[in-house]
Amino acid sequence: MNIVLASSEVVPFAKTGGLADVCGSLPQQLSALGNRVSIFLPGYRPVVYGDFTLYETGIKLEIPLGHKVVEGRLLRTTLPGSAVEVWVVAQDEYFDRDALYGEKGSDYEDNCERFVFFSRSILEAVRMLDLKPDIIHANDWQTGLIPALLKEEYFSNPLYENIASLITIHNLAYQGVFPAEQMALTGLDWKHFHHTQMEYWGQLNLLKTGIVFADAINTVSPTYAREIQTAEQGCGLEGVLVDRSDCLSGILNGIDTAVWSPESDTLIPANFSIDNWPQGKSVCKQHLQKLFGLEEDANKPLIGIVGRLASQKGWAMILQVMRQWLDQRDVQWVVLGTGDPEYHTILTSLYQTHPHKLGLRLGFSNELAHQIEAGADIFLMPSQYEPCGLNQMYSMAYGTVPVVRKTGGLADTVIDVDDASDDQAANGFVFEEFESLALERAVHRAVDVYCSDKERWRSLVRAAMQRDWSWAASARAYQSLYEETVARKRL
Repeated sequence: MNIVLASSEVVPFAKTGGLADVCGSLPQQLSALGNRVSIFLPGYRPVVYGDFTLYETGIKLEIPLGHKVVEGRLLRTTLPGSAVEVWVVAQDEYFDRDALYGEKGSDYEDNCERFVFFSRSILEAVRMLDLKPDIIHANDWQTGLIPALLKEEYFSNPLYENIASLITIHNLAYQGVFPAEQMALTGLDWKHFHHTQMEYWGQLNLLKTGIVFADAINTVSPTYAREIQTAEQGCGLEGVLVDRSDCLSGILNGIDTAVWSPESDTLIPANFSIDNWPQGKSVCKQHLQKLFGLEEDANKPLIGIVGRLASQKGWAMILQVMRQWLDQRDVQWVVLGTGDPEYHTILTSLYQTHPHKLGLRLGFSNELAHQIEAGADIFLMPSQYEPCGLNQMYSMAYGTVPVVRKTGGLADTVIDVDDASDDQAANGFVFEEFESLALERAVHRAVDVYCSDKERWRSLVRAAMQRDWSWAASARAYQSLYEETVARKRL
C-alpha cells in the first residue's frame, strides 16, 4: 500500500507532544509491513537550518491562499535509521520561527494561513512527486483541511479521485478555531461554512472540517473514541462525532521499544529484563534515591511522576494526597515536570519542608525521565482525560506499577488488581472518580500491596513487563484500517 502521512510534528525533527512520537514511530512499522510511506512535515527552523541532512528537490511550490499566491520549496530527507522518506515543505516566512505554533503563551496570529499553506502544499507535492497514494493520513487540526480539499476541490482530477483520507484525533481539545473571515484562505466555497461542515459557533474549525470530510476517523485509544462522543469529553464536537460514529474507531498507540526498553536503555544505571528485574530495579532505585537526596532504603515505596504540571493531569488531587502523605506516611516521591506556576510554587514549598521524602526537578530531562521510570516502584497518572498516554506504558515496560484514573488510553492499558480475568492479568491500580479521595484510596492500595504482599506485587510487575507495548501491533491495526478505508472509498 502507498501511504502519505501528513503531520505538523515528527520525532526527531519537531515535537511538542505525543503527536510527534506517533508520526515518528508508526511510519517505520508500516514500512516494515511492506508499505511505502511518505511523510510530509513543515520546514521549521530546526529542521531546515539544524543538524539534519536535507536535500533540495528542485521542486517549487506555488500555493493559492485567498487572493495571493505563496511560493515554497520541497526538501527531502529520511527518518533517521530507516529508509522512510520525509518531504519537508519549506517556506521561511511561515516556518522559520522560534517555535512551532506560538510564543510567550500566545499562538501565532497567522496559524490558519500557515497550515492551509502546508495542507495545500502536500496535495500539490503528491502530484509533482507522482506518489500515487492509496490513502492520505492527516493528523489533528493542522492537516484537517486535506480531507475537505480532496473531496470538494481535487475530486474531479483523475490523479486524486481514488485517494482515500483518514484523520487521526490525537487530542480533541485542540481544534484549530479561527475567525470566520479566514475561511477565504482555504479556497473552498463559502457554501461549506455552516454548522454541519466547517463552521463552529460563527468561526472556522479545521479539526471539525477534517472530521466531517474524511473517509475515516480514528483516535489514539478505543476508550477515547467512545468518550469523545459524550458531552463530558466531546469538547463541543460530540454531535459531529456521533453523526460519524460509523467511521470512527480507536487504535492504541505503541511505544518506541528501541528507546524505551530496560534491557538496552543506556540512560539507566543497570539494565534488566523480566527474568532479573528485582536486581536491576534495585540498582536503579538506589541510584534515583541518591540522585534526589532521598534515604537509600530499598523497602520504602517510591512513587514517580513525570509530565506536565497541569490541572488536566490531576495535580490538584495529587497535591492534596501528597501534603497528607508527606506528613503521615513513610513513602518517597519523585517529581519531574514543568507547567502551571501555581503548582511550581506549591511543590517547591513541599520540597523545602520535606527534602528527604520528596525529590523535585522543575523542568524536563529525558535522562531523568528514563531513570524515574526504571527506579520508581509506583507511577502516578491520575488524568482527568488522557487520549492515549505513553508514560503508563513506559512504566509497565520497566516494571513500575501504575496508578491511573479510568479514562482514555489509561483504561485500555491498565488492569486493576480486582478486575483481572483469565484473559487479562492485573498490572496496576485503577480508580474512577476524579477526586482526591478516590486517588488516595488507589495509592493506599498500591502501597499496601507493595509493603505486605510481595508475591502479588511480583505478579503485577511480571504482567506489566510481559505485554507487548511496541508499535508492531498498532501498525497492523492501522494497516487494516487503511485497507478498509480504501476499499470503502472505491466501492
